[in-house]
Amino acid sequence: MSIENRLREALVTSAGLVDESDDLFQRVVMGIDDDRKLRRQRRARLATVIAIVGASLSVVFGTTELREGTVIMDWWILELMWFVTMIGLALWLGPFIRRFGKSYAADVFRANPRTGKSFIVLMDVAYYLIFLAYTLFTVHFEPDRGWEATVVAQQLRATAVRLGGIFLIIGVLHGLNVLALPLIGRVLTLNRRLDEDTAARSILG
Repeated sequence: MSIENRLREALVTSAGLVDESDDLFQRVVMGIDDDRKLRRQRRARLATVIAIVGASLSVVFGTTELREGTVIMDWWILELMWFVTMIGLALWLGPFIRRFGKSYAADVFRANPRTGKSFIVLMDVAYYLIFLAYTLFTVHFEPDRGWEATVVAQQLRATAVRLGGIFLIIGVLHGLNVLALPLIGRVLTLNRRLDEDTAARSILG
């Protein structure tokens, strides 16, 4: 038997062993819809980022002036820009983290998907509360010590420290969540199996 005939026979035999999926067409359509939705979300996020950057640049150019080669800006303008940036960052990072967290939570909570969905919702609430609390704790309504009526190096450094602080907090909490979530999922799975075994024994007994 030639190599071509052997290859044809192997392919025909392998094809006969494959079971047809009843929902194959539906899954393909859902996959295409998900890809289109993902592309729309990417375009929307890109447009949002461009709009925010454009608005920020417009505010900067509209509220600054050049005096003897030095750029002058009132202190409250930078503070307002920092506040708006924090709100925009929270609204952008939330869906970004949630998109990758769904698949991770689904793998962890395979035995109880409803718990995984509830966990994602609760983490979203905690995420926004942390962002809001940090923003309100660190906002200034009057110049801090070392600041002046216009933006100086101390204020720029304080703004950079605040941005770094929220990144550090979210990063640490996210890392702890990634490490602790498998343990939580394992404990919940064991508890569920224990409850099912106890219920089965009570019925049999």
